[in-house]
Amino acid sequence: MNENIAFLFPGQGSQYVGMGKSLYDNIYECKEIFDMGDEILNMPMKEMIFNGNEDDLKRTKYSQPAILLTSLVCAKAVELRGISAKYTLGLSLGEYGALVDSGVISFEDGIKLIKKRAEIMDSAISPEEGSMMAVLKLSPEKVEELIKRSSEFGLVEGANYNCPGQTVISGEVKALEASVKIAKELGGRALPLKVSGPFHCSMYKDASYKFYEEVKKADINDFKKVVYSNVKGAPYKKDDDIKELLRQQIMSPVLFEKSIRDLINKGVDTFIEVGPGKALSGFVKKIDKSVKIYNVCDIDSLESTISSLEL
Repeated sequence: MNENIAFLFPGQGSQYVGMGKSLYDNIYECKEIFDMGDEILNMPMKEMIFNGNEDDLKRTKYSQPAILLTSLVCAKAVELRGISAKYTLGLSLGEYGALVDSGVISFEDGIKLIKKRAEIMDSAISPEEGSMMAVLKLSPEKVEELIKRSSEFGLVEGANYNCPGQTVISGEVKALEASVKIAKELGGRALPLKVSGPFHCSMYKDASYKFYEEVKKADINDFKKVVYSNVKGAPYKKDDDIKELLRQQIMSPVLFEKSIRDLINKGVDTFIEVGPGKALSGFVKKIDKSVKIYNVCDIDSLESTISSLEL
């Protein structure tokens, strides 16, 4: 197990039609994962991922299981080539990829949980009630000022602390609309995200308890790797109540930057984003340009990453 490597599992928004198809076509074990996913989910997930339409795939209840499946396929492809990571971290739904990859939650439980999580989140709050904004080019202090001032127009909270110069805020539509003008006054920008709800804020409190009833049914196993908790921005410990932390995760900010800085302090100098998109790779670059960052989302990026790591 490589002590200087961490796997990163992406979150919602990274999906695209056709993701993982070349791995499915070329690696038997990857094909198996997609096939098992269809069976467990009891829906034609492969067909939607490989040949579906973009609008369907964007819906929370489809995108979350689709991204999780594809990410686990990408991680499997890397591990089959002899590259293993001591550390693993996911962004939001990606945390379930990290937990499955480390053996804490079984593949079946992970897929079932993310299906339920997606359904609950999809139906909890309408896009007309709440959404999310990416806040760019503001210092942490100015982000807090933005949240405070925007809160005069409705509920708004910090949702994703991704990297220097990029924080995502979440809350009621009126408050988010007000944040656009306030961000400009503070010298930054606030841009709407294409999401179907105000994820990772207290508006999901009821949904989090509904989901907790599902989490309670899952078996929790021993950690085979070090896994980072989004809620803590630090590794899970043996005595942590993992199920409670997963409940909180739905309505709490994701401390991604804090986790990455902790990993770098522990000596991690190589990050492999396993799954669709390159969003997390971009965040890591903004946190520390000196570390090595790779992305595996298809057969070509797999070969490129393996040959670079073998140099």
